[in-house]
Amino acid sequence: MFSQFFQDALFAAIAAIGFAAISNPPKRAYLYCAIIAAIGHSTRFLLMSTPAFHLHIVLATTIASFIIGILAVLFSPLAKTPAETCLFPSLLPMIPGMYAYRAFGGLAMCIYNGGENDFSHYFYLFANNGLTCLFILLGMTIGATIPIFIFKKISFQATR
Repeated sequence: MFSQFFQDALFAAIAAIGFAAISNPPKRAYLYCAIIAAIGHSTRFLLMSTPAFHLHIVLATTIASFIIGILAVLFSPLAKTPAETCLFPSLLPMIPGMYAYRAFGGLAMCIYNGGENDFSHYFYLFANNGLTCLFILLGMTIGATIPIFIFKKISFQATR
């Protein structure tokens, strides 16, 4: 379990650095993006896989996004960048790509198959994966923006 936790944190940190490089932040922000992503993504991993919590991916992602938002606001004065500079690259490793892929695969199979039983099965796959993807994205958005509004003074302090 510990090695899976460490791998999850490491790969989330690497992905966050890659996503941060796309938006060209100051070099001092890369370390903070990596740390925030590692903590946030491994928090989601623990909330989903630990028998004590065993939360659904939507709720676990919302809680992890809230933690990412808090850390981004708290680290932004240290990085001397706006909180969003560390927030967005740290959130991107949690994008539910497999759910979106499966949703569109189910939609394509709905269109392709003509039988009623096959259509019902693939429409179920489309709806289940599509709604899960939608609610994960909604939870990420809400969870990450609440700390910016709660700690408004700190989050806008770095831009002055």
